[in-house]
Amino acid sequence: MNKLQVLLITLIIGFVSVNSAQEKRQIQIEYAGKLTIDEENYPGAKVLTRDDKQQVHIIHGGSNMWADRAIHYGEENFVEAYGNVTVKQGDTINMTSKYVEYSGITELAFASGDVVLTDPHSTISSDTLYFDRVKQQAFYKNGGKVVKDSSGTITSKIGRYYMDSKKYQFVNDVVLVNKESTINSNFFDFYSDTGFAYLFGPSTITTQTSKTYCEKGFYDTKLEVGYALKNARIDYDNRIIEGDSLYFDNTKSFASATNNIKVTDTLNKSIIKGHYAEVYRAKDSLFITKRALAITVQEKDSVFMHADKIMVTGKPDNRIINAYYNAKIFKSDITGKSDSIYANQKTGLTKLINIPRLSFGDKFSTARKPILWNFENQMTGDTIHLISNNKTEKIDSLLVFNHAFITSKDTLADNAYNQIYGLRLVGQFNDENALREVDIIKNAESIFYARNDKQELIGIDKAKSGSIKILFAEGDIEEYSRFNQVDGDLIPESKYPKKDKFLKGFDWREEERPTSVEDLFSDDPPLELPVIKGLEDYVPSGAFFDEDMLERIKQAGKGEPHKNKAARNIPKQTESENLLESPNVFSSSKWLKNAVKADISSTKNPMNNDVTDFITGTGTRDGHIYQVVNKTYGTFKFSIWMKGKGKTRIRFQRADTDFAVYHTLPITLTNDWKEYTLTGVKSNDGSKLRCLISDVQKNDSIYLWGAKLVEILTH
Repeated sequence: MNKLQVLLITLIIGFVSVNSAQEKRQIQIEYAGKLTIDEENYPGAKVLTRDDKQQVHIIHGGSNMWADRAIHYGEENFVEAYGNVTVKQGDTINMTSKYVEYSGITELAFASGDVVLTDPHSTISSDTLYFDRVKQQAFYKNGGKVVKDSSGTITSKIGRYYMDSKKYQFVNDVVLVNKESTINSNFFDFYSDTGFAYLFGPSTITTQTSKTYCEKGFYDTKLEVGYALKNARIDYDNRIIEGDSLYFDNTKSFASATNNIKVTDTLNKSIIKGHYAEVYRAKDSLFITKRALAITVQEKDSVFMHADKIMVTGKPDNRIINAYYNAKIFKSDITGKSDSIYANQKTGLTKLINIPRLSFGDKFSTARKPILWNFENQMTGDTIHLISNNKTEKIDSLLVFNHAFITSKDTLADNAYNQIYGLRLVGQFNDENALREVDIIKNAESIFYARNDKQELIGIDKAKSGSIKILFAEGDIEEYSRFNQVDGDLIPESKYPKKDKFLKGFDWREEERPTSVEDLFSDDPPLELPVIKGLEDYVPSGAFFDEDMLERIKQAGKGEPHKNKAARNIPKQTESENLLESPNVFSSSKWLKNAVKADISSTKNPMNNDVTDFITGTGTRDGHIYQVVNKTYGTFKFSIWMKGKGKTRIRFQRADTDFAVYHTLPITLTNDWKEYTLTGVKSNDGSKLRCLISDVQKNDSIYLWGAKLVEILTH
């Protein structure tokens, strides 16, 4: 075979291949009951109509379409199908509607009128739907519904289905409803094969027993477990749980929380704080640790309780708080500490309890011996009971069991203490929550610094008796009576033996006394909170009508773009004017700054026709520069030229107290000018839009030019 023959064969094969590819791209009419040519109304088209036997049958690239009537534009490789339209792709994709138009060049179908698209995993229904066979994606933009047998029904304004990965992406007014829960969100990614749901922006998960809120979260719709991040909160019964990260299992009525936790009991007016917590709703129990703090909110004076671990149990009308290990209590008029504290919110009983597992002589046990301070008085014992009146929010009485010791410092003498010791102590409080009357019962011993009306020291009164009754006034001993006195003497101070100035067991512990809520944590080790990795910020997918698709549409109209049928149902987008003021003058007051300084530089802008501004960080924290625009919802594009050194981000945020992030773009700067662009959707949450450059550090130097924020309008 000579070279000419080889060349001819190659050309023939190539011609056949090209011709086959062209034929493959052409829409084929497999069956039509009737064919009509109507040049007046449909120039260049064949009008195909069904007969009594079957519908018009159209084939293209492995897909089949049936309709009652079709208009086929052969030269444009385009078809319009009307009436009971069905499109099938292989054995998996089936779409029905009243109308479909399809281009064999773009391979994009546009369906309208009661559109239903099904595959083995789910069913999509909408009034209009785009189906891109090249990318294997379906898209609706004017409201739609997705039904998944095991996961429920999802509705949204905008929806996109990635058939290859079985992923749905929903935007705006998203609602998922199933037997167990209802999910509301504005940005919602859902995988139909696994039932995994990812929530972004203000979102709620509502069940029969609870409501979870977050602005970033994950939920397994099959197992009913998930976790919530960013302003996370769970409401159930009379409790509100808040924290940086919340995990929940609805099948077990269980939740756990990590970092900056706050649990509010609205019925009992109490708040529990800490940095790790577990909640078992079915058991009515709460466990919290890492700087655990229980607050009983009162109208006049709240009570604060701290310990290594705090457990709250019981029904809402009978809540009990147990604080374990290094427990402390603080109120403006009474403070205390012990190994453990028990508090019954229904009865008003608070118990300060010693350590049962250690021997009495153990140094640790002695240090943790229960103690109370009330104004000038210090009280200790093996166990202390404090009884309060929940209605009046006042302390009623006090009981100290075994080795009861009450001590107060004599304010006029050095190293002088009034001391009373006995087996038990019973105390009564006045309306100002100060000790008014104390009874020391059995084996009472006492030392009093006796003074006359001029507060002159008469002598030191030391005695033993069966019991002692004491009346206090403004923290000082006003009157005392001994019963069944065994012995006693009033001895001048100069003659009083120094070795007898303190009763056995005396232990003045004023340095341990908490004087503020912050003092409750003075013995705690340094707090190191775990870093919560969580979920990445929401990253919008590329536009459904991307450059690749627009190029295909352009090719379909080659020659006569003004008559391009493939483009007539494609949304047209326009951009608003720049919403930012002083887009090149970042030192302007229009740009609000936090830990950032802006100056004019000598560096030329990207067009080399003017100088630019630059920013640097001024503090130890992340700096940022921003503008707030009066837009509450829409699709926005922020672009800016930057160069320099360091890392930064451009963001869309909610312009209110929590500054929730809608969208973010991390940037690593280089020495060359580059334009960075962030596009995102803002839901209508009532807040204005904050557009900013963030994460500016002290050593960063960033040159800026041409900031532009536009709203993208779709027609």
